[in-house]
Amino acid sequence: MFELIWRRFKRNPQALAGCALLSLILLFAIFGPLLSPYTYYDTHLAQKNLPPSFQHWFGTDDLGRDLFIRVWYGARISIFVGIAAALIDLVIGVLWGSAAALSGGFIDECMMRFADLLYSLPTLLVVIMLMVVLGQGLIPILIALTVLGWITMARIVRAQIIQIKRMDYIQAAHALGASSSRILFYHILPNTIGPIIVTMTFTVPGAIFTEAFLSFLGLGIQAPIASWGTMANEGLPALPYYPWRLLFPAVLISLTMLAFNLIGDGLRDATDPRECFV
Repeated sequence: MFELIWRRFKRNPQALAGCALLSLILLFAIFGPLLSPYTYYDTHLAQKNLPPSFQHWFGTDDLGRDLFIRVWYGARISIFVGIAAALIDLVIGVLWGSAAALSGGFIDECMMRFADLLYSLPTLLVVIMLMVVLGQGLIPILIALTVLGWITMARIVRAQIIQIKRMDYIQAAHALGASSSRILFYHILPNTIGPIIVTMTFTVPGAIFTEAFLSFLGLGIQAPIASWGTMANEGLPALPYYPWRLLFPAVLISLTMLAFNLIGDGLRDATDPRECFV
């Protein structure tokens, strides 16, 4: 099955372009700071607001800090937040959706109505309120992003499991005496892996954008630590005079979200059961 999915994924040029773009961004995030002698927190006031040049590839900010270094340190934080939030949503969502689907009846109804109640809350408002209560920093951001972020995963997993557990081979496994845990982990969850991966792939860019937005508002990562949101916040007032200070973090946020969305679209097409075996 995975070979067929990979074969279909490779035939999608947009998905491959997304993989190449994301790989390039990740390589620069890992090794980019090694290409420059500067650090993300060193200030050189005599070199403030310099345009891009051979000395400072992305220019400098109002404190003379090298933007090339800060952009790639910011990439580490933003991508880490996106992937970590998606993984936490994956764990909570799969556990909640599986428990609801396998329990059925009254328990299923109560669990999903609770999820629907949370889903009806305005996500951005809840996240901002939690950030105000929890304070600023990486851990509060992850908590705020995952309080409501798991619900979509849970609903998708529940729907998939309810559909799969009615199939004949699941009924046969029950008749042969297989335990519920064995049926779940060996028969049901492997057949829901496609929608789970696709949902997780689309969760990452949303988390990256939310983190950047919170940092832009001053509720997320705080200076001197670099993140794309804080850099955009610092660069916005200087846009008419020093546009490169906003240009580079904004472009990288857009490219990273584009890469994940292209990969997610490719995975969605590759795991489509109507076309998976074409």
